[in-house]
Amino acid sequence: MSKVSAGKKQHRSMRGKVVDMDLLRKRNELTPAVGNAKVNARGDELGPGGKIVRKREDIVKAHYAQAGRARPDSGAAKPKTAEAVEETVAQEKPVARRTVKKAVVEAPLTAAEQELLQDDADWIEDENGNFTQKGE
Repeated sequence: MSKVSAGKKQHRSMRGKVVDMDLLRKRNELTPAVGNAKVNARGDELGPGGKIVRKREDIVKAHYAQAGRARPDSGAAKPKTAEAVEETVAQEKPVARRTVKKAVVEAPLTAAEQELLQDDADWIEDENGNFTQKGE
């Protein structure tokens, strides 16, 4: 055994390299992202030619200016009383619906269809809704 393996066991097949992910991220933060997102790795919006249109900080500020606020009490979580429900129903106007009536036009039967109907005349429907032949 060597001196190195006496204190700590090292596996000989470990040949990986140390990668500094923070350094790699910093180097490539202005590189456009792959795909159609039109942003770079940092999150800046890119315009034509890869120019930065809006910085990531501005995008985050705009988001939290809109979505970061708590809304005032909307009343959605409060259960309604029966009187409030009746008032709401009374205030609703009936919806006018237009219906289009389609005229049913019966076309005359062809000779082939008349033959099929004559063949079906041999069958009778019983009280259970089953079809049986006349002779049975």
